[in-house]
This record gives sequence, structure tokens and C-alpha cells, in this order.
Amino acid sequence: MGEGRSVAKGPASAQGAASASDIEAIVAGRHGDAFRVLGLQEVGKGFFARCFIPHAETVTAETLGGAFVGALERRRAEGFFEGKVSLRKRQPLRYVAKNAGGEWQVTDPYSFGPVLGPMDDYFIGEGSHLRLFDKLGAHLIEHEGASGVHFAVWAPNARRVSVVGDFNEWDGRRHAMRARRDTGVWEIFIPDIGEGRTYKYEIVGAHGALLPLKADPFAFRSEMRPATASVTARLGEHEWGDASHRDFWSKADARRQPISIYEVHAGSWQRRDDGTFLSWDELANRLIPYVTDMGFTHIEFLPVSEHPYDPSWGYQTTGLYAPTARFGEPDGFARFVDGAHRAGIGVILDWVPAHFPTDAHGLSHFDGTALYEHADPRKGFHPDWNTAIYNFGRREVSSFLVNNALFWAEKYHVDGLRVDAVASMLYLDYSRKAGEWIPNKDGGRENLEAVDFLRAMNKAVYGTHPGIVTIAEESTSWPKVSYPAYEGGLGFGFKWNMGFMHDTLAYLAREPVHRKHHHDEITFGLMYAFAENFVLPLSHDEVVHGKGSLLNKMAGDDWQKFATLRAYYAFMWAYPGKKLLFMGQEFAQRREWSEARALDWELLKAPAHEGVRSLLRDLNRAYRDKPALHARDCEGEGFRWLVVDDRANSVFAWVRQAPGAEPMVAVSNFTPVPRAGYRLPMPADGEWREIVNTDAAAYGGSGKGNSGAVRAQGGFAQVTLPPLSTILLEHVPQ
Repeated sequence: MGEGRSVAKGPASAQGAASASDIEAIVAGRHGDAFRVLGLQEVGKGFFARCFIPHAETVTAETLGGAFVGALERRRAEGFFEGKVSLRKRQPLRYVAKNAGGEWQVTDPYSFGPVLGPMDDYFIGEGSHLRLFDKLGAHLIEHEGASGVHFAVWAPNARRVSVVGDFNEWDGRRHAMRARRDTGVWEIFIPDIGEGRTYKYEIVGAHGALLPLKADPFAFRSEMRPATASVTARLGEHEWGDASHRDFWSKADARRQPISIYEVHAGSWQRRDDGTFLSWDELANRLIPYVTDMGFTHIEFLPVSEHPYDPSWGYQTTGLYAPTARFGEPDGFARFVDGAHRAGIGVILDWVPAHFPTDAHGLSHFDGTALYEHADPRKGFHPDWNTAIYNFGRREVSSFLVNNALFWAEKYHVDGLRVDAVASMLYLDYSRKAGEWIPNKDGGRENLEAVDFLRAMNKAVYGTHPGIVTIAEESTSWPKVSYPAYEGGLGFGFKWNMGFMHDTLAYLAREPVHRKHHHDEITFGLMYAFAENFVLPLSHDEVVHGKGSLLNKMAGDDWQKFATLRAYYAFMWAYPGKKLLFMGQEFAQRREWSEARALDWELLKAPAHEGVRSLLRDLNRAYRDKPALHARDCEGEGFRWLVVDDRANSVFAWVRQAPGAEPMVAVSNFTPVPRAGYRLPMPADGEWREIVNTDAAAYGGSGKGNSGAVRAQGGFAQVTLPPLSTILLEHVPQ
């Protein structure tokens, strides 16, 4: 039973006076149905007005137009007033309140009708509403002749829900919400407040306990940490100028486009001189030109939704719908995305639907019950991160997450979502021992509810936003991750190739003399390179938690480390699959990355570091400009080995090709021994131009090479292979 029904007995008399129990419950903040008591109540053929206005000594009622309709009697010194008003029809009221200190006006939220309608109830209840972000949360609207904010929140097991904020002294008695019992949604329209107001929800839980104040799950803006309140914000004010960018991608096959992603943690790419965060506008002025100059096609941000704890890097989010306040107001993020698009750069967001933190102001036990999470910790608690796991099988929770994906695509025009920790979602026994997990209905370890959610999310996103891509961070051999849902897949556009990253880094960490014994660490990846649409990730995960930087993973002395890293980058850029590189690695950052400081940009004063960056710039341009290197990244016809078994010399060679494009040959020599006159099989005779040589002096190398070109005859060419290098050769048409 709702708490209001346990204390409210209805009007005490035909004259319309409220019952003593109703008044007591309102004043004490225990009433579960304040809309049945407060506001304009029809009594017989007339109307009574009732209000709760703390600090008031007298109250008179008037229409929104200012016409006096009655004086109200104070029934309780705490501020409960009621009285008959002269009205012929129901309409909103305004009260004039007075005390010894002065006079003020209060527009009565309880005299307004609901904002949500029966069709909202139907689609919300069904879990099929695809515009929840237009209905739930805080929205600045005009309603029945007044301006204000409409608040709506899902808390089906609550006895009372109130909006508290800087506009009502954080007093949960003043704005108790209307319960829509069929859906479990609570709503209220509060007139005369606007943008920039802080608020939370005060909830009396299912068992009558007052819960910690909760931030709005649909908040579009949040306070700067360590404060945790939600903030009213107006969405959709930005005038976008990215139509050509969005039109191009809506018609493109992303698998056949060059996609080279620069992965960025917005809080530590660069900082102001005083160590504080750059704003979105400052980031736009610095980061977008940098990425454009470097030739990357996309920026991928580690999660930018609101989160309380900096060292979580955003992966433990408490505000999925709010760009973090660390970098300014939400409109700043919209300006950043628009600016990137106008420069031809896409923006991808890391997105975290796998789990959420248990901070008291967040989703955990939101209405006093396990609402967003599973009640059983064997399904609802994540042992790796001490977080809660979403209950994907609950239609309202699945809808909350699906709508969030749609929200970022619609409101902020993002080009893609990289979905974090997909493997942890797919397996019920992920990081769990026997007895610590519950099998599915068929007795298996697969999380069938998570599978359904991921398919629903991908279908909704791809179905409503042509041009967007979704990318799964999935580290197992789950089949068909990047296949359409109608083919039995999960519906993602791409999947991170974790095997490529693991095997190649393991190989290059070995001393060159030992690499011949581990030749298959390079060749094995081509056994499955086209099983999915892959992104090759050298991500933030590889340069934290004691793993060191990519440079320091390479074997050998300093010269060999730089040479090997350059060779590795060119190897990767010529390998089939889209590319991703975490910030700082493009100039061979030496220190392990920390979210608490900016990158070590001063390293660029050293020629070796600037050389790596110059190489990355040239690799990106070659990758973008040469269709052979990108147009068949995800299809086997775009790759063929030329040298696959030269273990003794640790040499690998292959051809990249695409219809209508001149073929490209890549050759990697992963030993410090230069090899002159290497007999290289070639896919075509004639001249082959050397367009990249990672040993070039301009990049910090020894300068050995082929004087810019080689000539193939009879299916072979005599090629000089510089030490610890990769060269790229392009066929010159006759």
C-alpha cells in the first residue's frame, strides 16, 4: 500500500475542510498522494484551495491573471492553508503569502494538470518508448499558461517522491509528486523556475525509510564534483552546422571507409597552466586542429557522462544523460561535436551500460528496492569493480539504456558509441567462481537478457540514426558480435580486436633474437581477421596499471625501442582493420598515462619523439588517401600474404588491395639486421614507389632504404629492408 493511502481518510466534512490526518501527513512529509489534498479541490459545486507554504502567516489566492479569488485560513502554524475560492472552472492558482518580513508569490504546482498522457503510460509500461528523454527528467516547458520545469522520475516502489532543490529549501514536504501508479512514474510541474537550478529527489522507500537524496537518472546537467545535485538545463538550443558531415556518413558503408581513431581522456590530454581542466571550447580550439593535422578521422572520448570519481576515468558513471561538469555546460560539448564535424572529424563516445557505481546519490536501490540492478548479488554485483549490474531483463531498465544511446545520437550528434565491457555483460559467470553465479533458463552461462538488450540497442540506434556506428569491446570468441541481429548477431558495427593487440605486443616485447620462435604471434591473427568487422586497438588499457607506455613495452635499447615502435605502427596501419591509438602514444610518451596530469608534450622537443609523431601523421594520410589500405579492411579479398614463413629473419610481407585501386605492399623486418637484396615476391611487375619507410632519417631512423622505389620483374623485386622497420610500397601504373 502507498503511504498516502495508509493515512489519508478523505475530507472530514461536506464543507471541504481537509481531514486532520491528511493535514498531519502533509506537514510531516508522510503523505503519498499530495495531489488529492493540495491544490484546487472540487467540493460540491465549488472549489477549495489548499497549500503548504512554510513561513507564511497569511495567504490569499488569485488567478494567474491576478484576480483575487479568496483568502485562505491557516490550519497549521507550519504553513498549511485552505479555504473556499470563487471560481467557476478549474484553473491554475497563484498565492500571495505574507509574514512579518514581507510578501512573496507562489504559483501552486498542485493546481496544474499532469503533463504526461495515457500514450506515455502505455509506451513506458511496455518498455518501447524511444523518446523517454523527452518525458522523464527535468524539462523547461510552458504548461497551462505558466513557465516552469516539469519533473518526472521512475520509482515504482516508493511511498513518496518529492523534488527538492535550491528553490524550496531542499524541503521534501513542498513539492511531493503525483504518482502514475500504472507505470511507477512520479511527476510534477513546478512553475516559475528555470535553467540552472539544482535539485534532487527525496524518496520515501517501499518500507517507509527516507532514502539518501537521489540525483535524477535523466538529468541533462549535473553539478561539478564533489557536489552531486542535478541541474535544470534547456536542451536543443545549439544551431548545428554539420549537415554535410552527417549526410556523408548516413550514406557511407563504414566498413569501407578509412577510420583512424584518436582515443582521448578529455581531462588529461592537455590542461591549463594552473593544472585545471580545459573547457569544451578550449579543447575544441586545441584538440580539433591537432587531430585534423595528424590525419585521424575520429576522436573517441573515454566516458564524458557525469561521474563522481576522477580515477574511474568516467567508467563508473552516475549521470548517463549529463555531459560531465568538469568541462563546462552541456552546450559546450555540443559546440565541440559540431566543430569536429565541420572539420571532418567524427566523435565517438565510450558508453557504459554494463554496470554502475553504488554511490548513495546514484541508481543503487533507487526507490528502496533493487530497481535498476538485480537483487541477488550473484547477478547484480560486479566483483571486479565493486559496482552494480543493470537488470537487463527488466523492460524499464533496458529502455532506460536504449534511450540513452539514442539520446547521445540525437541531442549531441555523436557518430558512434564504443560499448565498454561487453564480455562482462554476455557471461553470467564473468569473473565469478562456481556457486557465485546463476545459470540462465537453459542452464548455460550466457546472459540471454543482456543479449536481447544489446540487440535491441543496436537495432534502435541503427534504425533511427543512419551513419552512426557501434563498437563492442568484447574480448572473447562470442560469435557474430558485428553481425546484424537478424542474422543471429549482436548487431554491432565493429568489434575491438583484442587478440591482435595481445599477440603483437607480446611478440615485440621479446628480444629480436627470440622472435623467430614466436613467428605465429604475428601470423595467427590473419586466421580470424575477417571473422568480424575489427578495430585494432592500442588503447588506454595498455598504458596503465603498471603496464608502462607502448615505447617501454618494446624490447632493446632506446634506439631499438623507437625503431620497433615505428615499425609496429606502420605494420598496424597496413594490417586489415580500422585503427585506434590512445593519446600520447603518437609521440611515444615515455611515462605511463595518469588521469591526474596532462601528457608530456615537452617530449616533442626531442627529435626521436617528433619523428614518431611525423610518422603517425604520414601513416594516417596514406591510410586515408590509399583505398587499398582501407576499402577492404573487413573483407578477406583485401589481403594476401607474400612472405609468411620467413621465421629465421622475422620478416613479414603482404599485399593490400581494393577494386579499382593500385595495390600496396607492406614489408616488416622485426630484427635489427638490415637486409640488402631481399628477394621479395610481388603481386605485379613494374615500378613500386616507397611511400613510407619507418627507418627514414626524418622519423629518427638510420636512413637506409630503396632510394624511393623498387622494380619488380618476373614476380620478384630485390628490396633493401632496413633494421627494425616497415616499408610501404605502392604500385605505379604503366
